[in-house]
Amino acid sequence: MSENKHFETQAIRTQSDNSLQREHASPIYMTSSFVFEDAEHARAMFADEIEGNIYTRFSNPNSNEFIEKLSRLEGTDDGVATASGMSAMFSGMAALLQSGDHILASRSLFGSTHQILTQIFPTWGIEHTYADVDKTEEWESLIRPNTRMIFVETPSNPGLDLIDLEWLGRLAKKHDLILNVDNCFATPYLQRPVEYGAHLVCHSATKFIDGQGRTIGGAILGDQELIDKIRFFVRHTGPALSPFNAWMLSKSLETLPVRMEKHCDNALRIAEYLEGHEELSAVKYPFLKSHPNYELAKRQMTHGGGLITFEVKGGIERGRKFLDNLRMLSLTANLGDTRTIATHPASTTHSKLSEEERCSVGITPGLVRISVGLENVNDILEDIENALRASKPVAKVVVGS
Repeated sequence: MSENKHFETQAIRTQSDNSLQREHASPIYMTSSFVFEDAEHARAMFADEIEGNIYTRFSNPNSNEFIEKLSRLEGTDDGVATASGMSAMFSGMAALLQSGDHILASRSLFGSTHQILTQIFPTWGIEHTYADVDKTEEWESLIRPNTRMIFVETPSNPGLDLIDLEWLGRLAKKHDLILNVDNCFATPYLQRPVEYGAHLVCHSATKFIDGQGRTIGGAILGDQELIDKIRFFVRHTGPALSPFNAWMLSKSLETLPVRMEKHCDNALRIAEYLEGHEELSAVKYPFLKSHPNYELAKRQMTHGGGLITFEVKGGIERGRKFLDNLRMLSLTANLGDTRTIATHPASTTHSKLSEEERCSVGITPGLVRISVGLENVNDILEDIENALRASKPVAKVVVGS
């Protein structure tokens, strides 16, 4: 199929061609290994002289289809599928770094990515420095002679901070650095980092790519030279994506454009309704004009995404009461689902960070993150409004003498 087809067509029509049965939907190749024609065929396969599948830890028609499809949607040369989003984040860094290297990273990162940089990599002799997204003038001064990679999330989890990818691409090129972007929140439907100079794009496919809370998976996409090194690392360390999960994720990509349109429409409606609400002290959404990076969001994203954050007046206790009074929204450790999800980052996803570290990236005690689902927007709003009212402190009546 021509790679000039539109996004929706690529998402639906990119398909593996591995069967003689002429099935309309790709089958699931639930096999650990693949049979060689003869001894010479086996030798040539292991010598990488011919293409094909050897062992599902190396490759599989289902993971191949998933990666081919996602690579086309992101506009990259190639990619590698992994067992989870965090195995993608880790492998995309670990495969390319060695002892003595340095990473420049955005301070606004998911909690587990923070743990990799602060707890795991230091034991390997890999250093990092954090940079603030709102102080871009300081980034260049933080680059060291041993800096090898820049790693960022945009929009960030959960603060919804944005960073100018075009500017970052120029900075990476100037200093010959690998620019690695976590594009989980936006997906390629809303944002394609390679168009701004990114060399690698990582995904937790568990989130919006699956979109239905059914499975776990990850992907690393990018320049061929880098992907070849990452594929070697993943092949021998083993975070392989199962054929069944790869099949589900590839099928999920077929509906990604339709789902993201609805996620974003619902999220904008809810953000506009909540902005200025008397029970909230702040509301943050990239396509609200009040967002500090609104103009940037409009420039590098096609829609504002499916995540909203807000601060409930009354701090952490009021925030917990709000969550406890939700009747429809789910309280679960995920996002990007068809079902709307409410999360308290300070006590869950980012609980391993110190209070100072959380505050530095805008994770206040009363911050609530809403992953807006595909339900009727009025039903979502009703549940949020009712929970805000039910959690409102009761005014004390002072009886006169």
